[in-house]
Amino acid sequence: MKMFPFRTAFVVTFALAMTSLCQAQQNATPPVPQAPASSQAQPPVAPAQAVPAAPAAADPAAVPAESKLLNPVTAMHDMSPWSMFQSADVVVKAVMIGLALASLVTWTIFIAKMIEMSLAQRRLRTALRKIGESRSLAEAQFALGAKQGVLPSLLAVAMREARLSAGISSDAGIKERAASSFAEIVRAEARRIRLGMGMLATIGATSPFVGLFGTVWGIMNSFIGIAKSQTTNLAVVAPGIAEALLATALGLVAAIPAVIIYNHFARVTKGYLELVGRASGASARLLSRDLDRLYVSSPGGAHSRAAE
Repeated sequence: MKMFPFRTAFVVTFALAMTSLCQAQQNATPPVPQAPASSQAQPPVAPAQAVPAAPAAADPAAVPAESKLLNPVTAMHDMSPWSMFQSADVVVKAVMIGLALASLVTWTIFIAKMIEMSLAQRRLRTALRKIGESRSLAEAQFALGAKQGVLPSLLAVAMREARLSAGISSDAGIKERAASSFAEIVRAEARRIRLGMGMLATIGATSPFVGLFGTVWGIMNSFIGIAKSQTTNLAVVAPGIAEALLATALGLVAAIPAVIIYNHFARVTKGYLELVGRASGASARLLSRDLDRLYVSSPGGAHSRAAE
């Protein structure tokens, strides 16, 4: 029982000694990694040698270029069609302006021809309906009044030919001469109604090639810029190529409506010329009635007709 305090004191003393030894070792170990820490702190100084790159970034000419490349809002604004047009080459600008004018001409012709064709078809249909029950050229002219148009012109030509051929007994010759005059009027009306169609065909056929020329010119300038800058960075190449492709887009914008409008008016013109043919036939029939009526009413006409 007397040995217990001694053992307890020995254990406590041994524990304190071990604790102090561990603390001493812990206090002695930190200086060892501190030496490498000081040596490892030196390599970051090496990147500090890249500090001379700061004057290049401070260049006022370089900062806007970087900001343009890194700022998506500015890049999107600079790549708008108007900005691309302003920054394009003179030749590409001329191509774009020409294609825009061609598109304007196309839509102007479309509006003008729509109004012209609608009025002409309605006027001719109304005139044909008015003379549908007429028995003679004079009655048909009275039904139409003093209106202008292809049908009044045909009736006037028929009346003039009948008047100039008075005293001639050959009805076939009168009808042949009248038919020749009718054909001239129909051809003149066809030429008049087709005005502007050639322009539409030209725009529809040449606009894609004009736009392609602008594209080739713009891409050629882009390659020249690549050679001068000695870089293949997409940010440098893309604007020039986009400007070039804008010319092709404008060419298609001008050509596609022109082709569609041309085909539409080709069908409408064909229908209108069929109405003109009907008017020519109606005039020829009225002339034939007048000639037959004049032949019957002339002295000896009925006897000669019966003899035939």
